[in-house]
Amino acid sequence: MSSVESAQRRRLLEVAGLFLRLGFTAFGGPAAHIAMMHEEVVKRRQWVDEQRFLDLFGAANMLPGPSSTELAIFLGYQRAGWLGLLLGGVCFILPAMLIVMALAWAYVQFGATTEAARLFYGIKPVVIAIIVQALSGLGPRAVKNVLAGAIGLGALVLYFLGVNVVVLLLAGGLAALAGEAVRKWRQEHWRPGSSLKGYLPLLGWALPAAAAAPFSLPLLFLTFLKIGAILYGSGYVLLAFLRADLVNSLGWLTDKQLVDAVAIGQVTPGPVFTTATFIGYLLGGVPGALVATVAIFLPSFVYIAVSQPLIPHLRNSPWAGRVLDGVNVASLGLMAGVTAQLALAALVDPLTIAIALACAFLLFRYRVNSTWLILGGALAGAASALWH
Repeated sequence: MSSVESAQRRRLLEVAGLFLRLGFTAFGGPAAHIAMMHEEVVKRRQWVDEQRFLDLFGAANMLPGPSSTELAIFLGYQRAGWLGLLLGGVCFILPAMLIVMALAWAYVQFGATTEAARLFYGIKPVVIAIIVQALSGLGPRAVKNVLAGAIGLGALVLYFLGVNVVVLLLAGGLAALAGEAVRKWRQEHWRPGSSLKGYLPLLGWALPAAAAAPFSLPLLFLTFLKIGAILYGSGYVLLAFLRADLVNSLGWLTDKQLVDAVAIGQVTPGPVFTTATFIGYLLGGVPGALVATVAIFLPSFVYIAVSQPLIPHLRNSPWAGRVLDGVNVASLGLMAGVTAQLALAALVDPLTIAIALACAFLLFRYRVNSTWLILGGALAGAASALWH
């Protein structure tokens, strides 16, 4: 084996070892994942410098899909080329997928029992508190001006009116782009030749809801492939897409099952998108879990592979930045809407409300790790059986 081949093999093993370990231990969501990656690849291993890490992080945020997973894919490519690209992503995803699949099996076997129901009774309000904290952290960064606030509020209102979530995200990006154009016109003392009012009805357009369909693996694959290909923003925006497609359109899940899926996703390390693994298992067993997982993550690998030469241009484009700003703030509106709907299914009595408020206090005041809060919620739910 030549020295070049030996060096490449060593780099591939480094990528696999690091991201497998992170896949088993990276609790706390995307922000925690990114912080751990920064510590490992910049400070400890010096695979990339600070500026390159920031460039890759920015590019991951501008692409649809889970940002921390895409950053793992980027870093794998930086360290070991195309095989590193595959290894970085797969090794980060695989541990969470296996853990979630095991929990999905347990859910199917024991989820209907009184004991399991009590555990989820206590976990669901914790999930609501975690999402609210995520919204509060993202909000100040996303709502940069009056227009951004209007886009977010409009997305929230139109979501409750039944407008398709994809349309809302696209409309948010276009509205922010139009706002940037108007700002430049005003700076140059130009006057728009026509009013934008004629285009506002487009924001109220909703795609027709699909008729309820029998379950099939091909349709499951296409549903999650679409979600992985177009989802911008935090992993929690995934909830809006899942509810629109799997609860409302296809009728394959109930709101209760969706909240349970999110709770399982919060218990495990790794990407929040492995919620797809849980849902796939509920609907189609092991084949369904594998199909849903591959489908939702596949677009991220494609986007990273295609975008490598474009990263410097995307980073320096003010127009691309404006579109992303609009998409992000519309995503926050969707997150707020779906959180309100899920809260109705989770906060059902004084105890669940108290659990949610206590967890919110611990999150905001002391930044307690969400895994410990979910464990506490499960224990509170189990203990509640003593008073019933």
